[in-house]
Amino acid sequence: MDEQGHPVSGIDYPGTFHEFDEWFYNESSCLAYIAKLRWPEGFSCPKCGFRTDKPSLTKRGLFLCRECKWQTSVTAGTLFHRTHKPLRIWFLAMWFVTSQKHGVSALGLQRVLGLGSYNTAWIWLHKLRCAMVRQGRDQLIGAVEVDETYVGGVGNKIRGRGAEQKVIVAIAAEVRGQRTGRIRMSVIPDASAASLQGFILNTVQKKAEVRTDGWTGYKGIEALGYGHIATNVSASGDPAHVVMPHVHRVASLLDRWWLGIHQGAIRPSHLSYYLDEFTFRFNRRTSKARGLLFYSLMQQAVDCVPVPRQKIIGAQHNM
Repeated sequence: MDEQGHPVSGIDYPGTFHEFDEWFYNESSCLAYIAKLRWPEGFSCPKCGFRTDKPSLTKRGLFLCRECKWQTSVTAGTLFHRTHKPLRIWFLAMWFVTSQKHGVSALGLQRVLGLGSYNTAWIWLHKLRCAMVRQGRDQLIGAVEVDETYVGGVGNKIRGRGAEQKVIVAIAAEVRGQRTGRIRMSVIPDASAASLQGFILNTVQKKAEVRTDGWTGYKGIEALGYGHIATNVSASGDPAHVVMPHVHRVASLLDRWWLGIHQGAIRPSHLSYYLDEFTFRFNRRTSKARGLLFYSLMQQAVDCVPVPRQKIIGAQHNM
């Protein structure tokens, strides 16, 4: 920003909590930060698209479009839409969530923020998890491993009888030499070809090389426009984590993550929200600045649509 628009530091994200505290000291400073993220080139009317770097304000502090006379607030249509809590508390929640390497539980968030209700902290965390996935994000490219895991452990892969009570999570991971690149995860209803191939179509770019085990659900991937290398794990003589090291590493880390932070107490109907958080963290694991994670989440919170409380309670999640 600057030239008296302030922030800057790591370039518009705070490098330390002390800096965070100096930047976001009241409601006005938080509103100004959101406005700059939402309209970096000046106010843009969400209804007609009219732009100006000198917007008109009503007596109630709403932005007034000089073209169509539409009135809007800085937070309308964002994650903060119609919030009754101070924005500084929201900002503190986002800083705390992103500054903890492995995340935070709802109870931990409630205690740190002094929220009166555990339920409020729980709802807030789910709203933030919704913001962690950017709509229209890029698909995975290059060589990509794809596999499923059944919640409760990678070693318990029972695709048929006995799997009915388990939640199936499809995992895709970019292969970058010995390193694992970006990942995508999704709850799927079953391990059928329709479910697995639908997941691949949503997450992997056409012409990528998809690597799977020999499960029948992966047959026909070539016809969808992908390269396909299928390895029969039992016939290969190598254990699954050697044949498919990247997805198995991700599945193992996922298991440890929710057992460590959430003690495994995750309802299947809400699992997708947690997968979004894990994916957000994993894909940014090499970031050297925690403030940059805060900035990334803040950008996505400004861009994402409002998430009604009832949608979260009813666990209607976009998978």
